[in-house]
Amino acid sequence: MNLLNWLSQHTLLPADHSALLLATVGAVCIGLSKSGLSGTATLNVVLMAKVFGAKASVGLVLPLLIAADFMGYLINRGAGSWKPVAAMAPPAIAGVIAGWWCLDMIDNATASVVIGWLIIGLLGFKLLLDWKQQELLALTEHHSFAWGMGLCAGVTTMLANAAGPVMTVYLLSRRLDKREHVGVFTRFFLFINLFKVPFSANLGIINARSLSTNLVLLPAVVLGIFIGWQILRRIPQKSFEWLLFALTLIAAAWLIRG
Repeated sequence: MNLLNWLSQHTLLPADHSALLLATVGAVCIGLSKSGLSGTATLNVVLMAKVFGAKASVGLVLPLLIAADFMGYLINRGAGSWKPVAAMAPPAIAGVIAGWWCLDMIDNATASVVIGWLIIGLLGFKLLLDWKQQELLALTEHHSFAWGMGLCAGVTTMLANAAGPVMTVYLLSRRLDKREHVGVFTRFFLFINLFKVPFSANLGIINARSLSTNLVLLPAVVLGIFIGWQILRRIPQKSFEWLLFALTLIAAAWLIRG
């Protein structure tokens, strides 16, 4: 029995070289995103959805994200605090519950289209933020902004593990320095991803085979964190993230087409 056949029998990975490559790249992207290259997060969502199916990928990726969140928290535990997380926690919890209900109601093909358009919407939101950052930040002083961002983050993270851009906007509004920004970002996703576990298990998208798949892909996540640190030291982050923006847009369109 060759390796691909063994993997297809014991994990969710299909006996296909290209699928294995895409899944590995997706896992590396998880590590890259947690090392500070946040633009890789949406590319990971699209790649994993293409390999495993839109709904299954949401549960499959979650333990990998949690493992990376723990690593990120240990690295950044001296920066940031839990106070900004507490402000977003109640609406984020409500958003997770709403997203869980929606995910249970739609089939895999519909979920693929929804996630594809959600990714494109978040990319558009990034462009708007880059263009009108000061004007948008002026709207963030109201208390309802934190609740709106929390709710949006909860829904998008449950539907597609794609709340990174939402959380970035919220943290920009807090005007935190870079280290504190990363520390709060890591704390929020460690909290919300752990909270999502029972909901994903209830939907059956975290199971024995998905966890076996996580064990296979975890080394690629660790590799991604290491590569991310090296990239940040050598090339401008902005140039790298614009390349990822283009790749993610193409991949999202690919996901919508099915």
